[in-house]
Amino acid sequence: MNELAVSAPPTLKTLKTTDMIAKTILQQIGGRRFTAMTGSRDFIDMGNGLRMSLTRNKTSANRLDIIYDAGADLYNMRFYRRTFSKKTFECKEKDIAVHEGIYFDMLEEMFTMVTGLYTRF
Repeated sequence: MNELAVSAPPTLKTLKTTDMIAKTILQQIGGRRFTAMTGSRDFIDMGNGLRMSLTRNKTSANRLDIIYDAGADLYNMRFYRRTFSKKTFECKEKDIAVHEGIYFDMLEEMFTMVTGLYTRF
């Protein structure tokens, strides 16, 4: 009878953890203040990271991926430009800047350095 008793599946814990990663990243870069100051929008939970759309900035990047590397407890940031051709229906991506091995307290600095958009007063 004990064989039939099943505890909560481990996938539930995994889903909670991945959801928390995106929320934690958003908090570490400034949360609502970051959103208001930079005009970023379309936040997407990638499981191990966060994807967002950016407003106009000095590098012309319109997307940002922040991916958490759990093994090293560091973050990787990828600024890129995604374009869509209405004529050929092709979607192209061009890397603008890729930074790896970033500590959580350097996320705001790196964002400001690449985009020129300030995240705080």
